[in-house]
Amino acid sequence: MKPWDPHVLPYKAARVAKDNVLNISPPAVLFFGFILLIAIGSLLLKLPFATYTETSWLQSIFTATSAVTVTGLVILDTGTHFTLFGQIVIALLIQIGGLSFMTFAIVAALSLGTRLGIGQQLIAQEAFNQTSLEKVTHIAKYVLIYSLLIELAGFVLLTVTWLDDLGFGKATYHAFFYTVSAFNNAGFALNSNSLMPYSNALSINLIITALIIIGGIGFLVLIDIRTQKKWHKLSINTKIVLVSTLIINFCAFVLIWILEAQNPATLALLSSTDQAMAAWFQAITPRTAGFNTLSIEELTNATTTLMILLMFIGGGSLSTASGLKIGTFVVLIMATYAFLRRRDDVVVLQRTIPQPQVMKALALTIVSIIMIFIGVFILTIIEKAPFIDIVFEVISALSTVGLSRGLTNQLSMGGEMVIIFMMITGRVGPLTLAYFLATPKKKHIKYANGDIQVG
Repeated sequence: MKPWDPHVLPYKAARVAKDNVLNISPPAVLFFGFILLIAIGSLLLKLPFATYTETSWLQSIFTATSAVTVTGLVILDTGTHFTLFGQIVIALLIQIGGLSFMTFAIVAALSLGTRLGIGQQLIAQEAFNQTSLEKVTHIAKYVLIYSLLIELAGFVLLTVTWLDDLGFGKATYHAFFYTVSAFNNAGFALNSNSLMPYSNALSINLIITALIIIGGIGFLVLIDIRTQKKWHKLSINTKIVLVSTLIINFCAFVLIWILEAQNPATLALLSSTDQAMAAWFQAITPRTAGFNTLSIEELTNATTTLMILLMFIGGGSLSTASGLKIGTFVVLIMATYAFLRRRDDVVVLQRTIPQPQVMKALALTIVSIIMIFIGVFILTIIEKAPFIDIVFEVISALSTVGLSRGLTNQLSMGGEMVIIFMMITGRVGPLTLAYFLATPKKKHIKYANGDIQVG
């Protein structure tokens, strides 16, 4: 037997510990990280001084989940049920959930001079949806800096807007809460009817929608615009997100205006200017903000169907928005176009999309559709509600939008649990959750080709 070497054993122990850390799946760490945040938020919101009236554990969990996942679906009125302490807790949960707890963890580690290990870098890579580990810390810094600067600008503008009507104290608090909620695409409001009292306030509509759009296009796009400055130097991802956002928002604005112009419950009784403003706001908010200046229950079925599509598409990658994501939607459209034109490559703006990205987009879409089907199927069993309301609620929860046709407040205990699961899944990401539930393993065996009839 070899003599014991005091230098070898500690090295082996450290190596084993390191291997055990690396064996933890990054999606699992992200998933349980969000669960921990929800648990902490639930405990804080359950405190007696967080609410004016008694709150059940399920109500606290639902509210904390909605805040951490920046959804905005509520079963309790934020402005009247929660005290100032409870509202601030909700705002902080929105901020942490919107920017991702990984951003704060990385920035905190860097500020203390800590060097990220391989395991932590892999987790951060999964959180930021990046293929390069070198970009992780760089992106984390910019995410926090850009967020604070944009939110500061929104806070100042909203404070000035509300100053005359609400007074300095109330104006600053409202500006703080709505800035955090809008930029993080959360949709939490201090009024029971969201922003409907401000449907004809031009400045508030423009500031809120600007915060929603900026927060929803993605931090990679903001970083690229800041560093490149010229259109021809921007990355293909930035160009796709910007062009697609412009087209989707404009088309949604025009269609909602046309579809609701004759609806007396929404736009028909408004002036042309107010109609345009309300149509613009409702075109932006499904991407995944959750505010509304029109009664969602009173929208026509055609407008509701359009909003379901907008919620499903969502915002940009690495943004405060969720949903399928704009890049994924564009890749699917262009892949379909390439197949119909009998082309081997998927091309977007004169750039070929790698096959793995096409497969990932397809997988993400299929997993999302499966999750929607499961949610709708269960709710149709346990809830007595119109089918369109159930579909709207499930997609709103999975895409972390927060819009509702009135079903949220009528949900049974089982229904609330289904929506909680959908909100967590939507924020963590359906594909990430699928990786967590079934960790993929590469097979080294090749099989012969087989023809399956498709279509």
